[in-house]
Amino acid sequence: MQTKTESIDAATLRAVMRRFATGVAVVSHMRDGLPAGMTANAFLSVSLTPPLILVSVRKASMFTKHVALGDRYGVNFLAEHQQRLSAHFGGSRDDGLQPRFSHWGGIPLLDASLAHIVARVVDIHPAGDHSLYIAEIEYLRCGDEAAPLIFYSGNYKQLNTYEPPVSWHGGGEGW
Repeated sequence: MQTKTESIDAATLRAVMRRFATGVAVVSHMRDGLPAGMTANAFLSVSLTPPLILVSVRKASMFTKHVALGDRYGVNFLAEHQQRLSAHFGGSRDDGLQPRFSHWGGIPLLDASLAHIVARVVDIHPAGDHSLYIAEIEYLRCGDEAAPLIFYSGNYKQLNTYEPPVSWHGGGEGW
């Protein structure tokens, strides 16, 4: 008898998940004394108090071999003009590209990103073929305001923003 999980086709799951637009980030760290990174769109804010973030990482990734409990990693939110960096750190290495980094607390951060976060890993949870790295934020910086790099339906997209006719003031839940 098939379980519900066994009946989920991986190709269909990928097709469904592509319908969720995400920003693009490069998760940075030090590897053998040099700046390293990986492109991620499975990133989220977990908690305001304490300030926690989460990144989902394939267990086969080099990141898992170099970042452990207590270590720090950086998160760099990419702007549209940084699409080459996304591809470079996403596995399509571009030997002609020379990423520029600044550092905070020994963690490399990509110059010209929309924002930077440095956080210390406080929990690592196995989750299928991935691990969830939960980290407490130690440093935040907003960069210049620019259009974000967006990933949707398996491709990079542009986001055209505008102010809605009625503003939402929130209240209670959410940001």
